[in-house]
Amino acid sequence: MKKNLLPLLALAAAAVSCSPAKDKNPVAETQDDVILHAWSWSFDTIAANMKDIAEAGYAYVQTSPANTCFVGENGGMALFSQPGDSVMGKWYYYYQPIDWKVGNHLLGDRDQFKAMADSAAKYGVKIIVDVLPNHTAVDHTAVLPDLDAAVGGHDKLFHANGFTPITEWNDRYQCTTGEMGGLPDVNTENPDFQHYYLTYVNDLINLGARGFRYDTAKHIGLPSDPLDSLAERNNFWDVATGREAVKGLMLALPADSLFIYGEVLQDKNVKEDEYAEYIGTTASNYGHALRTVLEHGSYNAADLADWNSKAPAGTLVTWVESHDTYANAHESAAIPDEAIRMGWVFLTARQNGTPLFFSRPAGSSRTNYWGNNRIGARGNDEFKHPEVVAANKFRRAMHGQPESVAATPDGAVAVVSRGEAGAAVVNFSDSPAEVAAATTLPAGDYKDALTGAEFTVSQGVLKGTAQPLTSYILYAE
Repeated sequence: MKKNLLPLLALAAAAVSCSPAKDKNPVAETQDDVILHAWSWSFDTIAANMKDIAEAGYAYVQTSPANTCFVGENGGMALFSQPGDSVMGKWYYYYQPIDWKVGNHLLGDRDQFKAMADSAAKYGVKIIVDVLPNHTAVDHTAVLPDLDAAVGGHDKLFHANGFTPITEWNDRYQCTTGEMGGLPDVNTENPDFQHYYLTYVNDLINLGARGFRYDTAKHIGLPSDPLDSLAERNNFWDVATGREAVKGLMLALPADSLFIYGEVLQDKNVKEDEYAEYIGTTASNYGHALRTVLEHGSYNAADLADWNSKAPAGTLVTWVESHDTYANAHESAAIPDEAIRMGWVFLTARQNGTPLFFSRPAGSSRTNYWGNNRIGARGNDEFKHPEVVAANKFRRAMHGQPESVAATPDGAVAVVSRGEAGAAVVNFSDSPAEVAAATTLPAGDYKDALTGAEFTVSQGVLKGTAQPLTSYILYAE
């Protein structure tokens, strides 16, 4: 992942005066792309919808894990089954590796992955694969013989501490070597394992993958972390990002030509800044703050002016919600689709971070989170909702334009201005709102790109009426 190490420009968190940009030429480092997280879509389903994905303005589509995984509940294809259901299954089985080879019974085989990647290339979209070298299946006896043999035997696959449950999540030794949620911790420092795993990653690259999302990345040790007794060096990230070879094998492409980021969930002793020296990191605290704003219907409900991360803003992957906040903890699952869209428009209109749009299950509602409840099926239509698409395209159109964020005094409406080129207006509340907020747009009359709703700018203040839970995209002539 290419990193932007420039400091984030100061934000205006209330309706205060903003100094207009002096010219319309690119003046700032920006991140212009967005990611669609095609959560639990099969490789065939992603390929079949690639045209829609591209036309909706996504530069990347992220798949669920492609590795050989544990076959639970007789291979049932339910996202989440309950006792007595006609179709059994759980979405998280593909997060339980039993080998690192391309293809699994839930999403598709190697040929289907290749066909998906070829479809992506046809439409100019890049594939990010969710990868998870940190652990195996809970039932580690299901690990396949090829993997055991490649790493020097089953006992060499795991850290010496790998079956000791983590009890103190901010103890870096426990966090990076211990068993998490029943998942035994792999010895990611074993050169034989590194070679085997990197062979898998290189196979994905050769099939067309152009990025990776590292699951549970904060549980894989950094050079500064304590060593497991079976490890000589904490060098996994050096190998995974192509800084060094393992047994003569290197990452197949330079890391800066790939989009690589990790699930570095934030906590009080997580080394976000050190992880950011290797990979992009997730702004999980910012996602929580944004959801707080959505739940209260007010920009003032949480601090959105700061990214809440020790990592540079340009290295962050941002989201309104993730598959974990939706499907695991259900923290975000009750938030209406309309509110999620408002969060997305706000996030996507901003200058920094790379936003990721989580695709909720088809047929889901705020009382039925699993919807049609099938792994492999396409998610609902929200990924291509007109407001989402307008925000995606606005982001790309604002290349090089610095941001300025303001809000109405009551916090109902936020305005993200991008230099003198455009602005996004977001009504977080479920009531109509009169807008009067600072902007860097030139004086004049503006119309929303979707609805034609009218706004005016005079003396650095944008005015108009915003309908409940509705966003507006304004472009300068």
